[in-house]
This record gives sequence, C-alpha cells and structure tokens, in this order.
Amino acid sequence: MALTACGGGSSDGDDGPVTLDVWLMRDSVSQEFEEEFVTAFEDAHPGIDVNVQIQEWNGIGERVTAALASNDAPDVIEVGNTQVAQYAASGGVTDLTDRVADLGGEDWLPGLAEPGAVDGRQYGIPYYAANRVVIYRTDLFEAAGVDPAELTTRDAWLAATERLNEPEGQQGIYLPGQNWYALSGFIWDEGGDLAVEAGDGWEGALDTPEALAGMDFYQQLQALGEGPRDSDEAEPPQVEVFAGSEVAQIIAVPGGANLAVERNPELEGKIGFFPIPGKTPDTPGAVFTGGSDLIIPAASQDPDAAFTFVEELTGDRWQVELSRAMSYVPNRTSLADEVADDPGVAAMAVGAANGQATPNTPEWAAVEAENPIKDYMTAVLTGSDPAEAAREASEVITRALNP
Repeated sequence: MALTACGGGSSDGDDGPVTLDVWLMRDSVSQEFEEEFVTAFEDAHPGIDVNVQIQEWNGIGERVTAALASNDAPDVIEVGNTQVAQYAASGGVTDLTDRVADLGGEDWLPGLAEPGAVDGRQYGIPYYAANRVVIYRTDLFEAAGVDPAELTTRDAWLAATERLNEPEGQQGIYLPGQNWYALSGFIWDEGGDLAVEAGDGWEGALDTPEALAGMDFYQQLQALGEGPRDSDEAEPPQVEVFAGSEVAQIIAVPGGANLAVERNPELEGKIGFFPIPGKTPDTPGAVFTGGSDLIIPAASQDPDAAFTFVEELTGDRWQVELSRAMSYVPNRTSLADEVADDPGVAAMAVGAANGQATPNTPEWAAVEAENPIKDYMTAVLTGSDPAEAAREASEVITRALNP
C-alpha cells in the first residue's frame, strides 16, 4: 500500500479499477490490521484498489478543512468524533443520514453518533471508541477487603477509596486536580453539562446546580489522594505515579495498565479494571467518549465505493477485529459481548454505553484551547467559592462559543 500525499479517488481508465484514497490517523490502526483489512476488502471488491494514507494528528484540522474545500479530496477521512461539527460547518462533507440504517446505526455508541450529527443530519459514521475506566491494584484492594464488583455506586466507591488510604503512605486514589474529562462524566451523571444551547448561540453551564454537584463529587474523590490540584494527568504522568507509588486506583484508559507494568514489572498480574461507578447501581458512570468517526468528502470521485469501504470497516466483523487488535470499544453496544474476554476493553464497553462527548458546536475547540474548566477546578480545590468560580468559568466559555 502506498502512503502518499492528498489525492481523491480515481479510475485508472474506463475499464480499470477505482482507486480509493483513505486518510487514517497515526496509531489508530496497526500495520498488521491495516494490511489484513485492505487485502480482504480488495479481494471482495476486485474493481476497487485502496490507497491508505497515514496522517499525523498535529495540524490535521487545517489539512482536513483544506481537503474538503478542494476538488481533490480523499474519499474517506478518519476524524476525531468531536471534530465532525467543525468540518460539517465548513462544508464539503457528505450527508449520510439516509444510510444510517444500512450501517447498523440503531445501537451506535452515543458518544460517537451524537457528535457525528449536526442539526439532525448524520455526517460522521462511528468508527471506534475509547474511554476512561478505573485501573486498580488487585493486591491493595484484597489487603483492604475491597471487592470491586461491589463498587456499583459513587457512594460505595467513595467509602472504599477512603478505606484504601490505609496503611499510612498509601493513596486510595491518585486524581490530579485538572482531569476535566473525569469531571465531565460526574457533571453528566447529575444531569448537567459543560455548555448548553441558548437562543442562537451557546452559553457555559458550569454554574448550574447540576454541574456544581458534579464538581462537589470530584472534590470529595480528589481529596482521598495526593494528586496535585493545579495540573492534569500528564503533569506528572499519572501512569508513572501509579507504577512507582502505593496507589490503589487511577482513572485512565486501560492501555495505561500496560505502561505501568513496563515501568514496574512487579505489577504484572496485579492490575484490574472496573467501570467508573454511577449514582445508582443500574447505570454506570457517564464517561467522556474519545475516538473517531469516518466522513466521506462531497468531492469524492466515487462516493459509492467510499460508502462500501465505510460500511465494511464499521461492520461487525472488522469492528470486533479492530477492537481486539487495538483494545478499542466497538462502535455499537450490541458488540460489547464480543470483547468480554479482554477485561480492560470490557470495562470500557460498559461505560461507553453511557458515554457522551463535548458540546456539539464547531467553536468548542476554542474552549479547549483556553480551557477555563481546568482553572475552575483548581480554584475550587484550593478554596475558592465554587459557585463564583463556576460563574466566572462559564462566562469565559460563553465568550469562546460566541465569537
């Protein structure tokens, strides 16, 4: 497979095969999976050749926007699930609403499907998901007499985490003060949101009673560990803290467990996973769904072949294969049982059924660039009045969403 620059699907002559140009993102698939899928696809469709082009995440927004505005766009593009609204607003993305049923959209993960839709029209097709779970030390849980299977509510989780602070020097949880992804889930659990539509625009919503309740729970949980109040999970890398200290739990994607074992081989066989608990036993905690959707540019030279490619890559067989190869969550809730043999993915899949994404507006990128949510969290955790800090952060969000 050639890895080349931008170029749309084309025919090698009236009787030649169609060539589909597909942009996939760096590390979203392994080379082995890519080769296996493309070979199978081309064997099943002798008239279509596939040219996969691996793209870097850095600067991808500008490249995709330029491609969509050109007459020489790729035929299929992988995009971040929260980016679809931005690209749809710029134009040049095919409306696939009438094909949702053909793609098995009746049980798509909401955290992929909802941000892929703009004004009731489906532009992004759910590709794969990943979300945070609780990664825990099985030996520390056993020593404290804590059974993770019983942690089905946030109250039970808090009580167990407090117990896990013994013996002295052990942290029940390592939770940095600015993990706004985790906070988002707690806010959604309470029925709140980061921002809401208001009239013809959007406004920040951190100062609603529901969002404040989510922040209150975050504050209670964060206080049960020694995580810094003024930084996120990257500073210092929380996986390194988990690997090098007596930390009972962190909130992270399951791949963090492998990194921890690499840094501390003594943890081999001592790490487990469970979904972030919700307010009630019957519903897991809401989680921020990361992942990707697939879009078909309007300038595709062969949209029918492009759709066939999307249909197969997002279909049952290849979703299960991709999940096993990359430890992703398949794009549909009905496939959760197919990944039950991988404990990390299985825990993700439970949470993904209650997953959400950031507010579905093209301007959300401007909020994350400034990220007043992080500053708000630090302010509350260091003693500021929560309602006042939330009001100030909401005003910043409102300004960013209404330029």
